[in-house]
Amino acid sequence: MKTTLSLVCCIALCCGAALAAKKSAKHAAGTPMTDQQFVDFAAQTDMTEANLGQYASSNASAQGVKDYAQMLTNDHTSDYNQLTAIAGKANLVVPKGLDAAHEKMIAPLEKLKDAALDHRYVQEMIAGHTHAISVFEKEAADAQSADLKAYANQVLPVLHKHLDGAKDLAKAKPSAKKK
Repeated sequence: MKTTLSLVCCIALCCGAALAAKKSAKHAAGTPMTDQQFVDFAAQTDMTEANLGQYASSNASAQGVKDYAQMLTNDHTSDYNQLTAIAGKANLVVPKGLDAAHEKMIAPLEKLKDAALDHRYVQEMIAGHTHAISVFEKEAADAQSADLKAYANQVLPVLHKHLDGAKDLAKAKPSAKKK
């Protein structure tokens, strides 16, 4: 029963994440994002990852997941601060808080703890970073601002490191390991 409930929750979260990703992906699939749209996307991504990382670093059961979550909190907070400085120079507005779609994505995860959180958090990080990489790759090629283009190119290796780390954790099945 617990496994079924966990699976249902995971599917619900993935559907929510897919809908939010679809909203921003409409630019990835067709016309390039404007620099402002990219700033909005990158800021929302950074804030979401930092918030989830803080939660997971305190509430996950596997030490590997906790360490990974702390790394994401640090990296995405740094990326957000750098984005804020670059956007300010270009007179672009950086969101200061999460929008409703991202709040909705976070809420189900913040109800989980221990092994259930480990599994779900890692799966969300794989999906989220896969999508973020595709958006950042487009921005690195299509940005109007040279500074945003450089920023996207600088952050891409970090996003790849995060994706690889999440995939490694998924292979290791962190929820099966002790703290």
